[in-house]
Amino acid sequence: MTPTPSAAPLEWFKSSYSSNDGPECVEVAFAPSTVHIRDSKNRRGPQLAFGATEWAAFVSYAADH
Repeated sequence: MTPTPSAAPLEWFKSSYSSNDGPECVEVAFAPSTVHIRDSKNRRGPQLAFGATEWAAFVSYAADH
């Protein structure tokens, strides 16, 4: 999802579990109503966007596994 011209640019954060040596490089950006995810090695590639409920469910699931 690309921000509209009137939207503020997203501020991306690299996952603390990502490294420069491995393939697991994930970046996250928080917007008022969505959480955006992208591959830090392909920043112009596809991005995923989730609502707060979906993001909370994912984080809860990931913490348990």
